[in-house]
Amino acid sequence: MIIENIEKIYSTSTEKVIGITNFSYSFEKGKFYAIMGHSGSGKSTLIRILGLMDNATSGKYVINGKDVSKLSDKELSNIRMENIGFIFQDYYLDQNLKAYENVMLPMLINKKIDRSDRKNKAIDLLNNIGLGDRVNHYPKELSGGEQQRVCITRALANNPDYLLGDEPTGNLDEENEIKVLETLKNLSLNGKCVIVVSHSNEVKNYADEVLFIKNGKLVVENEGN
Repeated sequence: MIIENIEKIYSTSTEKVIGITNFSYSFEKGKFYAIMGHSGSGKSTLIRILGLMDNATSGKYVINGKDVSKLSDKELSNIRMENIGFIFQDYYLDQNLKAYENVMLPMLINKKIDRSDRKNKAIDLLNNIGLGDRVNHYPKELSGGEQQRVCITRALANNPDYLLGDEPTGNLDEENEIKVLETLKNLSLNGKCVIVVSHSNEVKNYADEVLFIKNGKLVVENEGN
């Protein structure tokens, strides 16, 4: 995942606002990246561009060797489905579905996973993340930390190369924050590229590289914790 001279400009009726500017970086599989900065610095703008949820105004973005600017909408959708998993601060779990059913949701549009395999795959993923005894629980029956780990499992449903988290521990207490960060660290050690936007200093204890964004520009704070 490589971005070169990425810029994002938001235009209003009266002015142009720069979200990020002249941003270049290479994100590697098998590493945990923390992106930090004050509110409005450009963190969420960057994660949305990396997740193909928004387009850069200019610059180049290459994922798995493919220049996204040259891909069709269908090709971009396939990359989002197969290569990118999203983890959100507010969970976005379906309250009427059990844990394993929530994990199954991304599989429903993946033709590479047989319908008969979805349930077992979802249960296996929950077992692997330490929630084997919660597969039949509804979200309201789970703690905040457990709900977020279900969200992480759902993000893993299609076995993506990249996991993107926008404040994934923002609603958690310290104990559950550590459990979630440990889970994300282990996933990076197993080959995933994990990129997390966070305000929490705790994430620095788990990240291989910490990127600090100020006024839309990149500062590498430290590497190789």
